[in-house]
Amino acid sequence: MNQRQKKNLIRIITAAALMVVLAYVPLSGTARFLAYLVPYFVVGYDILIKAAKGVWRRQPLDECLLMAVATVGAMALAVYEDGDYTEGIAVMLFYQVGEWFQSYAVGRSRRNISELMDIRPDYANLVEPDGVHRVGPDSVGVGSTILVKPGEKIPLDGVVVDGESSLNTIALTGESLPRRVKTGDAVISGCINADGLLTIRTTKRFAESTVSRILQLVEEASSRKSKSEHFIAKFARIYTPIVVGAAAVLAVVPPTVALLGGMEPAWGTWAYRALVFLVISCPCALVISIPLSFFAGIGGASRAGVLIKGSNYMETLASVDTVVFDKTGTLTKGVFEVTAIHPETIEPEELLHLASHVERYSTHPIAVSLRAAYAHEADDCRVEAVEEVAGHGVRATVNGHSICVGNAKMMESIGAAWHPCERKGTIIHVSIDGVYAGHIVISDVIKANAAAAIDALHKNGIRRTVMLTGDAKSVADQVAAELSLDEVYSELLPQDKVAKVEALLRQEQGGKLAFVGDGINDAPVLSRADVGIAMGAMGSDAAIEAADVVLMDDDPLKIAVAQRIARKTMRIVRENIVFSIGVKAVVLVLGAVGLANMWAAIFADVGVMVLAVLNAMRALFASGQLPETPSAAAVREEVLPSGAAVETIPVPQAAAESEPVKEAGSVPHHSYRIEVDCANCANLMEQAANKVPGIRHAAINFMMQEMKVEFEPDADPKEVMPRVRTACKKVEDDCEIYI
Repeated sequence: MNQRQKKNLIRIITAAALMVVLAYVPLSGTARFLAYLVPYFVVGYDILIKAAKGVWRRQPLDECLLMAVATVGAMALAVYEDGDYTEGIAVMLFYQVGEWFQSYAVGRSRRNISELMDIRPDYANLVEPDGVHRVGPDSVGVGSTILVKPGEKIPLDGVVVDGESSLNTIALTGESLPRRVKTGDAVISGCINADGLLTIRTTKRFAESTVSRILQLVEEASSRKSKSEHFIAKFARIYTPIVVGAAAVLAVVPPTVALLGGMEPAWGTWAYRALVFLVISCPCALVISIPLSFFAGIGGASRAGVLIKGSNYMETLASVDTVVFDKTGTLTKGVFEVTAIHPETIEPEELLHLASHVERYSTHPIAVSLRAAYAHEADDCRVEAVEEVAGHGVRATVNGHSICVGNAKMMESIGAAWHPCERKGTIIHVSIDGVYAGHIVISDVIKANAAAAIDALHKNGIRRTVMLTGDAKSVADQVAAELSLDEVYSELLPQDKVAKVEALLRQEQGGKLAFVGDGINDAPVLSRADVGIAMGAMGSDAAIEAADVVLMDDDPLKIAVAQRIARKTMRIVRENIVFSIGVKAVVLVLGAVGLANMWAAIFADVGVMVLAVLNAMRALFASGQLPETPSAAAVREEVLPSGAAVETIPVPQAAAESEPVKEAGSVPHHSYRIEVDCANCANLMEQAANKVPGIRHAAINFMMQEMKVEFEPDADPKEVMPRVRTACKKVEDDCEIYI
C-alpha cells in the first residue's frame, strides 16, 4: 500500500470502530447527532470537500457530489425522523471501502504488470582495453563487446563471439524451455543467461534493442482505447446527469402530485427514495473495471509471449474470422535446409560429405545450408582446384576425385546421367569422376507448429485461412496442402499482396481479417489488414512497427493463443458491462418504487464495483493455453541419416548496425509520471490538460500512470506544464504530476 491507501484505511477502520462504540453509548437528541457526526466526518470529509469544490468550479456531476448529497440527505432525514444515523454513515463508509479496494486493485495490477515485464537490464559488463567495467546499457555502442555472467540478463541484442550457455526466454516468449546458444548465434536482450559465461558483440543500441522495444509497446498499449472503453467514457458523462435529474424528479414530482390530489405528500419517503437512487447511480464499477480488464488482458498476453499494442486491437482480434499468412518466415522458417538426400551409388552421409567439401569456400545460401547439414565438414580431406562455374555450380578435386556439385545444366555439360526428383525444392546434383552419384534436396522448412497453428485456428472458429506468397505455384501448393490451408495465392509481388488483402476485406461479412507476416515487404499489408500480426524474433523492424500484434518467439501457434486471450478478455468486459448496468437498472427501479433501501443501494454501488474489479483481474491470468496441441519443444524434424535435429524455436538473425534513432521533429514530446487512482478522474484530467494553451495533445495512460504531452512548436514546456498541473488539480486534488 502507498501512503494514501494506508491513511484512508486507518480512517475507514477508525470510523467503523467509532460506529460500533456509539451503538452501545446511551445518547439522544443533539448529543447523539453530534457524536455520530464524528465518524461521518472522519471517513467522509474529503468527499464533502471535493463535492464542494466541484460545485464551485462548475464541475459538479461526479461521484463525490452523488455521495455527498446522498449521505447529507440521509443524515438530515435521520434528524427529521427517527435519529438513526447509521445508514448515512454506512453509505459513506462503504463507498470509501470500495474506493480503497479500487485503488488497491489497480495498484496491484500495475505491480503485476511491472513484475511481469521486469526484463529491463540494470547494467552491462563492457569489455575495454583496461578491463571490464559495469556501465549503463544505454551507454554501450553498436559493435562493443560485453560479458554476460550466469544469472545476468542480456542487456543488448548481439551475437555470441565466445562461450556457450542456456538462455531463459520465458519473459520474452512465454516459452519455458531454455534455448541453447553458442558462438555465432544471435541473442536478444531481456533473456537470462542460465549457466555459461558469454562474450557478446552488440548489434543494436539499447534504445533499439528488443527489451526496449517490448517495454515501449507494453507501456503504450493501454493508451489506445477500444470501442468499449470509449462507450463507457461517453456513457458515464451522459448517465450521471440523467440519474441526478431523475433523482430530483423522484424527490419532487410524486409528492407534489399527491399534494395537488389532496393526498398525504410523504416528502420524507420520496426524498429517501431519491437518495437511494443517487447512491445506486454511481458509475464506478463500469469506469474502472473496463479499462482494468483490457490492461489485465494485455498483461496476460505479454506473459504468453504475445504483445498486443492496444485494447482496440485486442477487441478487433477477438472478432477475427479470416487469417491471411505470408509464407516465408511465417509458416516456414525462412532459411534453406537440407530436407532430403537421394544417393545413387554411395551412402547418404558420403554424398552430403562430398557436396559440403566442394562448397567449402562458397558464400551462397545453398553452400551454407550444405555445410550446416554436415557437422564434420572441416575434416582432413584434401580439397583442391575449387572452380565456380557461373550458372552451373562448383567443381573441385576431393582426395584426388573430380567432384561436381550443381544444377542439371552442370550434369549435362559433363555427360552425367542425372534424373529429376519428385520432391519440391532446390535440387543439388552431385557427380564423382563424371558418374552421377545422386542429389540433395534443399528447401525452406515448414515450422514445426505451423500445421498445429492452422488446426487450432479452425478450432477457434476461424472461417478461412489463406496464404499469400511470391514463391512458385508448385512450392506454394505443396505447403498449403501440408498445412490444410483453405486458400493459397502464389507468385505475388508486394503490391499484389495488398490488392489481394483488399479483395479479401471486401468479402468479409461482419468479421475481421488478420494478416500475419515478418518481412519489410509485408509492412503495407500489415497496415491494411484489420489486425496486423508480426513475427517479433526474426521479423523486420518495419513489420513490427506496422503490426498491431507481435509474436515474440515467431511461433504461429501463438496466433490462436492470442485470439483465445482476446476473446476471454472481451467476455470479461461484456460480463462487467451487463452485470454492472443490469444490477444498477434493477435496483434503481426497485428503489424508485420503494422496494430497495439504502443497504441495497450500497450493494448496487460498492458491491457491484468490487465484484467487477475482481472479475476484471481474471484477465491477467488468461493464458490462452491449447492443451490438445503438442508444444514446440516436443517437436523435432529429422533431416539427416545421423539423426541431427532441426531447432524449432527460431533464433533471430544477427542484425546489421541499426540506423540511429531519429530525433523528433519540430514538435516537442515529453512524458510525465502522474499519480491518479480513478479512471474517470484520469479522463476528466486529460480533457482539462488538452484545453491548456500551448498543448497540442495530451494523453493520460491511467494504467501506466503516465501523461504523454505534445506541445505547440513555440511552447515552452517549463511554462506550460505548471498550468497543466493546475488544470488537472481542479479535477482531482489528490493527483500529482511530476514535472
